[in-house]
Amino acid sequence: MASVTAASMDHRRGLLIASVGGLVMTFDAPLLRLAGVDVFTATFWRGVFVFTAMCGIWAFLRYVQRTPMPLLNGRDGVILAVLHCMANLLFMVALFNTTVANLVFILALNPLSAALFSLVWLRERIAPATWAAIFSGIIGVTIIVMDGAQVGSLFGDLAALGAVLVIGFGLTFVRRSGKNLTLAPGPGALLAACIVLPFTGSIAVPLDQLMFIAANGLIVMPFASAMLVTGPRYLTAAEVAMFFLLETVLAPIWVWLFLGEVPSTNSLIGGAIILITLGCHAAYRLSRRAPEHQH
Repeated sequence: MASVTAASMDHRRGLLIASVGGLVMTFDAPLLRLAGVDVFTATFWRGVFVFTAMCGIWAFLRYVQRTPMPLLNGRDGVILAVLHCMANLLFMVALFNTTVANLVFILALNPLSAALFSLVWLRERIAPATWAAIFSGIIGVTIIVMDGAQVGSLFGDLAALGAVLVIGFGLTFVRRSGKNLTLAPGPGALLAACIVLPFTGSIAVPLDQLMFIAANGLIVMPFASAMLVTGPRYLTAAEVAMFFLLETVLAPIWVWLFLGEVPSTNSLIGGAIILITLGCHAAYRLSRRAPEHQH
């Protein structure tokens, strides 16, 4: 009975952590669009700010705790940092080469990507409902990508799909590792900044534009990344990835309100298919009393 209660508490703790992280993440794309800078400059400053924030958290924890949280935590931390770098670069390429609506609708496939990696790598059982969601989600993404080809954003849509695969693999890797890798996205963001630095014409950014990137890099991304990386310690990778759905729902709303970017018809149709599919699937998964741990 005690072990069941502890598992239930861990499950609720994981749901709270992942849901807060997903909610904060919804402000990522809108803030970057409001900055109005090119992809390389945005990636550079975003990476520098995220790394600075993560180092600040690490230094604070070292000061107040006897056993402080490690910045990388060994080889697994290094691997996760590289994966975070790859996901960051793909996300930024997608953000600047397709609409925000297309981007977040495609990113809504994160739970399905994580579920597939969990099946193949961790041997976690996938319910028939999840398989149905996978095929339905593929239909939705196909409609979005067809729309992207029509409006010249196919490259951005494919970059978003690449980010989905890297994120799904990364969440599964964190779950398999079992280590505390909360701060590893910081060095990963710095690595991405170093990679794009040679391609930036100038890193000088007007203060009014830099403030949007700073808000994203110092507050939104460090907090959201830390929460979402911590989530797989308590939930399956697919369950954590479900909370990326919040970005699917809210990010286009923020962009529409602040930038007036109206989603295309195909993007809305494909996105609606994905959103309805994953919403129903999330309700099914989260209605379970305890997470599945079958390997």
